[in-house]
Amino acid sequence: MAKITFKGTAVHTQGDLPTVGSSAPEFKLTAGDLSEKSLGDFKGKKVVLNIFPSIDTGTCAMSVRTFNEKASGLENTVVLCISRDLPFAQGRFCAAENLENVITLSEYKDSNFSDAYQVKFVDGPLTGLLSRSVVVIDEEGKVSYIEQVAETTEEPDYDKALAAL
Repeated sequence: MAKITFKGTAVHTQGDLPTVGSSAPEFKLTAGDLSEKSLGDFKGKKVVLNIFPSIDTGTCAMSVRTFNEKASGLENTVVLCISRDLPFAQGRFCAAENLENVITLSEYKDSNFSDAYQVKFVDGPLTGLLSRSVVVIDEEGKVSYIEQVAETTEEPDYDKALAAL
């Protein structure tokens, strides 16, 4: 179980992120058009999983904006922004911000993603939401970088994540 903080208070996730070098766990999430997406849909591409509690918070919104900006020039790379927000809220945010270089995916239907990646908060005020994390997956489906952000209110290290590509 990852030990992190939210506004300085200790909180925990259900477990630890997959290890670097391991096969990335498969998942199913819901896209903005309510279709089902899986990791297999992005086979052969480099994948950045930008995982966060809610797109309606300043730090989460900034991570989506920043990855959108940085992803615009990346070849054979897709950035998946994943939260438990409804797909409608994710879509509204991206439309209002004119974000076109990221794909938002929702875990509102079940917990198969958070169970596979062990990112669900199990205590504290954000219980049930996803912890701020980044997982980079190479073209072969192997995990090449992980970051469990130590303080939930802080942004991930974008440069380290992108360097892993």
